[in-house]
Amino acid sequence: THEELCRFIARESESVVVSVGYRLAPEHKYPAAYEDCLTASQHFLQHLQLYGVDPARVTVCGDSAGGNLAAAVSQTLAGRSDLPRLRAQILIYPGLQALDFNLPSYQQNRGVPLLFRERAAFYMLQYLNGNATKLEEVLEGSHIPPDIKLKYQKWVSPD
Repeated sequence: THEELCRFIARESESVVVSVGYRLAPEHKYPAAYEDCLTASQHFLQHLQLYGVDPARVTVCGDSAGGNLAAAVSQTLAGRSDLPRLRAQILIYPGLQALDFNLPSYQQNRGVPLLFRERAAFYMLQYLNGNATKLEEVLEGSHIPPDIKLKYQKWVSPD
């Protein structure tokens, strides 16, 4: 479904975009999708010569949950000295935090199609454990213990 967009990004950025088909939630819970993307990316980076790819031109990209996966893979690979460094990561409306679904961006976009606040929380729960019974608690913010909220307040705050 994303081949045309990947080709466009590759052409415009003069990069090689790695697009991975991964197992989907709720049938396959976390960390299945992450492991699929990481395994595929590592394999590709280990065999660049086989594919005729310049190591300095590899980019990972993803949208929505795929943006989350691209960010996680990029962070994991950043610490690997045995693999070529990624040129870039391209994240298109990525799901990057699940601590607070009441931040201004969620409030401002709560009625924007595709990015509905409730839908984002629902999909996050599906991705993590395949169970959305705690959706209201997540939307209220009561799914995070107060000490954790305090610890990460500096990074996840409306201020």
